[in-house]
Amino acid sequence: MSETWILLGASSAMARALARALARNGARLVLAGRDLDDLGRTAADAEMRGAARAVAVRFDARDPASFDAVLAAAGDGVVNAACFTGTMPPQDRIDADPALIDGTIADSLTGPARMLHLIAARIEAEGAGTIVGVGSVAGDRGRLGNYVYGAAKGGFAVYLSGLRNRLTRAGGHVVTVKPGFVDTAMTWGLPGMFLVAAPEAVARDILRAVARRRSVIYTPGFWRLIMLIIRAIPEPVFKKMKI
Repeated sequence: MSETWILLGASSAMARALARALARNGARLVLAGRDLDDLGRTAADAEMRGAARAVAVRFDARDPASFDAVLAAAGDGVVNAACFTGTMPPQDRIDADPALIDGTIADSLTGPARMLHLIAARIEAEGAGTIVGVGSVAGDRGRLGNYVYGAAKGGFAVYLSGLRNRLTRAGGHVVTVKPGFVDTAMTWGLPGMFLVAAPEAVARDILRAVARRRSVIYTPGFWRLIMLIIRAIPEPVFKKMKI
């Protein structure tokens, strides 16, 4: 029987790459996000590539009223989910307008957590299923250039860790994915970009991690070493660095 996957934030480049990979495996896809026109095109593409079924559903991390329809679209049985939601306003804009903090946290932490809690209950009831939470290396340490976004993704990683502890007891699993720089609309034009990965490479790493029931992965893998070094920098030194 084909797997059912809910992709939250399915308009992101990484989500589209994962949708294509899952489609080739004949999965049933629920593509959830704000831009239904874009999601409709992705759904049509997925079915052409072999998806058993692909539907577009409105999902807004800031609007809990949109959550139930996403689960309903998945139908009965075991569900898997991958969450790509998040926004990253430039830090200088947030510094000038702190009201932007609310949306940043809602898109990257509180909204996804509320939605994943609904999916977690379904996984517990079925005794199976996987959740993939896509965070960021930005969540490993607060940096001058994006510390609000980093705080949201850092909080999301802690949430996923606790959810993994919970769902493991019920037969489910949670994978935390920490991408480095990926070629997406969010990173387009940002200064200081290096070692940028293709979304397709991230999708391959995600599927490999799911198959091997990995708990936490960095993608590409060399980011684990980079972030190990960054976390090891003493705070007095780190405060003087512009990274």
